[in-house]
Amino acid sequence: MTVSPSAPAVDFVSPLPPVRSGIADYSVDLLEELAPLCDLRLIRLPGQEIAPHVLDRYRVVDTAALDPAGRLPFYQMGNNVYHEGVRRLALDSPGVVTVHDLRLHHLLVESTLASGDLDTYVSGLGEEHGWEGAAAALSIRWGGHGRARLFEMPAHRSLLLRQRGLLTHSDWGLRFLEEELGQEQESGRAAGRLPPMRRVPMPMPAPDLPEPERAASWRRRAGVPRSAVLIGSFGFQTPIKRTDVLLRILAEPGMEQVHALVAGDVAAELDLGALARDLGVQDRVMLTGFLDPGNFPTAIAACDLCLNLRYPSAGETSASLLRILALGRAAVVSDYAQFVELPDDIVVKGPLKDDPAAEAGALAGLLRGLLAAPDRLAGMGAAARAFVEREHQPAAAARAVFEALEEWSRAPAGQRPAPPPPQPAAPTSLTWGWLPGRIEVDGCDPPWPDGERRSIELVVANTGFATWLSGHNQDGGVVLEPQLWSGGRDLFRGRPWIPLPRDLPPGDACRIPLKLRRPIGRARLRFEPHLFGGGSMTLCGATAFDREL
Repeated sequence: MTVSPSAPAVDFVSPLPPVRSGIADYSVDLLEELAPLCDLRLIRLPGQEIAPHVLDRYRVVDTAALDPAGRLPFYQMGNNVYHEGVRRLALDSPGVVTVHDLRLHHLLVESTLASGDLDTYVSGLGEEHGWEGAAAALSIRWGGHGRARLFEMPAHRSLLLRQRGLLTHSDWGLRFLEEELGQEQESGRAAGRLPPMRRVPMPMPAPDLPEPERAASWRRRAGVPRSAVLIGSFGFQTPIKRTDVLLRILAEPGMEQVHALVAGDVAAELDLGALARDLGVQDRVMLTGFLDPGNFPTAIAACDLCLNLRYPSAGETSASLLRILALGRAAVVSDYAQFVELPDDIVVKGPLKDDPAAEAGALAGLLRGLLAAPDRLAGMGAAARAFVEREHQPAAAARAVFEALEEWSRAPAGQRPAPPPPQPAAPTSLTWGWLPGRIEVDGCDPPWPDGERRSIELVVANTGFATWLSGHNQDGGVVLEPQLWSGGRDLFRGRPWIPLPRDLPPGDACRIPLKLRRPIGRARLRFEPHLFGGGSMTLCGATAFDREL
């Protein structure tokens, strides 16, 4: 097929097979239909292989050939480590980004904390979310872990606000981006216009259904009794996919004939085998690890239904769920976020519970009713396949993407995204309760003869997130209590305290000149920071200077 001379020139940037990434598989499905519509090149990401069948079919160039002035970069952005190269290129050469994962905090973690680089993580989250981000990141130094930070701080602002256009795969995702980035603009943290955004369907080919005998043979080889019910969970297994709930369902009353198939790599922090043994269901749980794509359809067809829970969600449209539906299998999903949009006749929407055991009990009740109605289950499977054929047809999905690329490629050449927005103002010592800092004195090093008068400098450094207000501010101002001990008494007792001469922003330091005569005999010099009218700042992270002269 000959590409029209007026078609946009597009540089496609994404992980590609053989990378074990759902977005790599997605890219192959999209390219099949998108390539004939435009002048397309693939950009080879540094350090990533490209499968021979992809190299043979498409024009591939290195990143040095990326030409955002003459060609439109088109990025596929996810939140695992395979997308760090995509992120860097999209920051340097903005274009159009398909936002597969609406929260990119996981990628920041993978590219920093995974290799022990806490400082870059702190500065990176600070760039994205101001002092609040830096404060949340620094809590890891003291053992503060948990998922809240990952999902409440999406860490995508600096990337997405620079682009010429954004695509997402769900109406929920579109609303999320509009609200998140719109809040940045309303708060004054985002300069200029927001990039245009559009929802496009995710392409998903409806493959031929495996022969029933082939699926039955797969079950027999897996040791699943013919009378048993097999529930499958597919894809990379992480804590947010709630695979533990599936195993707990097997331990619920009335579920003694239910088996579980868990197909996909398992995150290091999960020990599903140990949980299965603790629950006493290990004989009914099959963990396959990574499943070759060629075996995926047969494994799905061997299941009676599938579980695709997700909480919390990074906002991604699940390709593994669409593959399940395309193969005519009903699924159970979480009644949450983007999954709410799915029709009720193709999925069962299970309630979310704080307690995994309570969630398992509620889902078991739903499943007992569903499994007792095989005609309903079969009808849901047929409706699921029809839904994918109707809503996710690859040619229609590629056409929607092409129309967005064509429109946004015609944007005026001089129209470029605004620079990264300014950071929100840091809190101050009037409002913030943790005020770490450092105090040193230059010029008091020995030898210092008894009775000698010297000019010294008090050096005050703010190492926290809050601005230290000048000591001339009565509310929240910082003052320094001088102490000079000799002969068991403080020679400076009753003298005025020293006010911080100016506001001191995070990371800044100031020098305060003083003149001091050394007492005769043993002496000790101390400077202790205080909040005006309050207690010592050593109680909230600052240090005092304390030295024998």
